[in-house]
Amino acid sequence: MDILEQIGKIGIIPVVVIDDEKDAVPLAKALIEGGLPAAEVTFRTAAAEGAIRAIKEAYPEMLVGAGTVLTDEQADRAIAAGASFIVSPGLNPAHVEYVLSKGVPMVPGVVTPSEIEQGLALGLTTLKFFPAEPSGGLAMIKALTAAYVNLKIMPTGGINAKNAEEYLKDPHILAVGGSWMVKKDLIKAGAFDEIKAMTEEAAALVKRARG
Repeated sequence: MDILEQIGKIGIIPVVVIDDEKDAVPLAKALIEGGLPAAEVTFRTAAAEGAIRAIKEAYPEMLVGAGTVLTDEQADRAIAAGASFIVSPGLNPAHVEYVLSKGVPMVPGVVTPSEIEQGLALGLTTLKFFPAEPSGGLAMIKALTAAYVNLKIMPTGGINAKNAEEYLKDPHILAVGGSWMVKKDLIKAGAFDEIKAMTEEAAALVKRARG
């Protein structure tokens, strides 16, 4: 099973901001035990690279990607740390080509038909829709995929426990990205039992949506 298939099978990819590397492994344990063995670790903090490496060493089977990757140098560091996929908020064609040249899947963010066509021209079949809710949400995705029928979408931004199920029911949605079960304050407080419980609810939500 390739990486994008694994993402689709999991259904919800927790989007994680880690400030302290020591939180990475207990967080990964909570996500695995909760039924979502995946994380998109955002490159917004200095701890991101070390967190990815720590998770992959402790749980090699876990699907770990790097998010908010804006430069080729960040992509190199993320891949060297063990990231299996790269996510960016926007679509920079040169950056996409660079990441793909490393043999790693990339999911760049788009909002418009023109950006989608840039992604398709680069050979991509899955694109991130970001920021999802402020950009029209599921209604906008349905409108776009009516034209681009073979496209898979990974929406992130404003997705939560209340609206994720509707997104996941749409056949064009590969998976959704969300942070509601891995909020920064919960990670900081070491509330990993609470994170596990919320992850279990999120995993159940995927099953309800997709059967």
